[in-house]
Amino acid sequence: MSIRPRRLPTASRRPTRSAPRGAERWTFLSNHAHVLLCLTSEDGPRLREVAGRVGITERAVQKIVLDLEEEGILERRREGRCNRYRFYLDRPLRHPLEAHRSVRVLLGLVR
Repeated sequence: MSIRPRRLPTASRRPTRSAPRGAERWTFLSNHAHVLLCLTSEDGPRLREVAGRVGITERAVQKIVLDLEEEGILERRREGRCNRYRFYLDRPLRHPLEAHRSVRVLLGLVR
């Protein structure tokens, strides 16, 4: 009689709570990059739409926008009930391995 080991559930089988349906467990780009990609798109979506596209909460998108603003990658100004953004895409990427490239280069690779 042989005893078969029990299969334990693994994290890779469970979908992440913040990932959109069908999304993989990890991606090569961060949520910061995803939010920036959405904000620089032609349609200039609202933060609620960005949250839906990225698969995170609207509050998380607001925090990321604040991070990007503090880093000098974007400038936010209020126009009525909407935010308008000005982008400074020649800023270097933050990690030492990629700091020799700009945000513009990253966006160009993905688009």
